[in-house]
Amino acid sequence: MGGKGESARHVWEMAERPKVMSAIVAGEETRTHVIKIDGYSRTKELLENGKSTASIPFMVGDHIWIVKYYPNGNKAPGYISVYLVLDSADAKDVKANFTFSVPDKGGEPVPSYIKGSERIFPSKGSDWGFKGFIKHEDLEGSVHLDSFRIRCYVTVVKKIRNEETKCNQFVLVPPSNLHQHLGDLLKSMDGADVIFQVGGDTFLAHRSVLAARSSVFKAQLLGAMKEKAGHPIKICDVEADVFKSLIHFIYTDSLPEVTTDKDPTREDVIASHLLVAADRYNIERLKILCEDKLCNQIDSNMVTTSLALAEQHSCHGLKEACFEFLTTPSNLKDMIASDGYGHLKSSCPSVLRELVVRLLPVELMALKDIIMAI
Repeated sequence: MGGKGESARHVWEMAERPKVMSAIVAGEETRTHVIKIDGYSRTKELLENGKSTASIPFMVGDHIWIVKYYPNGNKAPGYISVYLVLDSADAKDVKANFTFSVPDKGGEPVPSYIKGSERIFPSKGSDWGFKGFIKHEDLEGSVHLDSFRIRCYVTVVKKIRNEETKCNQFVLVPPSNLHQHLGDLLKSMDGADVIFQVGGDTFLAHRSVLAARSSVFKAQLLGAMKEKAGHPIKICDVEADVFKSLIHFIYTDSLPEVTTDKDPTREDVIASHLLVAADRYNIERLKILCEDKLCNQIDSNMVTTSLALAEQHSCHGLKEACFEFLTTPSNLKDMIASDGYGHLKSSCPSVLRELVVRLLPVELMALKDIIMAI
């Protein structure tokens, strides 16, 4: 009896184990992206039917997305149209669940302005959305006129494998660990063939890895003007710990942990410098990650630095986040009294003019063009 029981239990385990294991082979990532529409009537005048403006890029499910906003509709006169657009170059057949809504002053979605769908985005540039998202007459007769927000709630399913059609009952295919192998290669430096000198520090790396991840490194290391093998390459205007973080991201596609026990603001400073380095070496995903981190850490001490960064490195989302922070009178007052205000005023006067325009009430709309022309 004992033998038969053991045999039966063994058969049960063999039959059930794949089902338990298969429950963890897929995941999903969700993110909410908010688009603020300032000057609805102005954008309606400037963009005719079929013309749109786009949000800043944002990451969901390891893919880059943007939202397109048509103030006069996309082939739908009398309506506002909104679309979610897949913007990742190497993406294919990405399944996403998305919902557009307009929140009220308390942050709750207005029931009549909620529309959602689940679609497959075949490749870069493919889009899905709603031609008739909001009627002009409905919006213009409500409290949302001229300044309002559109919230885009996106969920992307990240499949490791398709168990129904491709799954062997006895084999569980693990997720990709390429980043781990490249991370180990970074630690060991086996086969490294390029040397960087950054300040007083030296960094070893692999030309092929850097070239694959950065078009700037590719031109520098493999192009017609490539550096000679064996000769150290001097890197100026980048701190050693920032360059180290840049190299870490290139190999692992992730940011290293930053120790901030002695200086809590150090993480913000490194993120700012890393954003500049990412822009310099054309590593777009790293730039977006740094921009996202800075958007979530805006305070009275960092807002002037973040505004200057946003203006100088074309970070539209970071600039919008700073402007949103400064709509609070006490925050604006603190910024003007801060040490960084003088530098911002001398280095980026245009961004301050734009801030003034944003803060002007609707009744003074006619002054906005005058101010921007100064």
